[in-house]
Amino acid sequence: MQNPLSTEKLTALEERMVALGISEGELLEKFVRGSGAGGQKINKTSNCVFLKHLPSGVCIKCQMDRSRELNRFLARRELCEQLESIRDGKSTAKTQAIEKMRRQKRRRSRRSKQRSVADKRLLSQKKSLRRPPSGE
Repeated sequence: MQNPLSTEKLTALEERMVALGISEGELLEKFVRGSGAGGQKINKTSNCVFLKHLPSGVCIKCQMDRSRELNRFLARRELCEQLESIRDGKSTAKTQAIEKMRRQKRRRSRRSKQRSVADKRLLSQKKSLRRPPSGE
């Protein structure tokens, strides 16, 4: 089977890890059985990668692909993104998306519901004035 990762991508990842001060010795890597869709291949093989950066305590679990090698690469890339976001004090796109979903699912306050109903009532009155006059 051909390796899906190019040498350019691997060297770029290694350079990024060196720039962040991450060495392979600081990483705890385990291969666990994945979950979800995928059938027999997922249930029988341990291709889900659990990666922990020991100095910072950041944990990554990656099962984006059926290939263990590709998951190892993706987990390391995700770890670099996490550590960069911690270093820069920014939230990642992933955490922003999670926060956005949390805000959207949150229940609306009583005051907000009352305001919405009042706006609907005003709109209804405005529309009723547009009706043609009745024959009565």
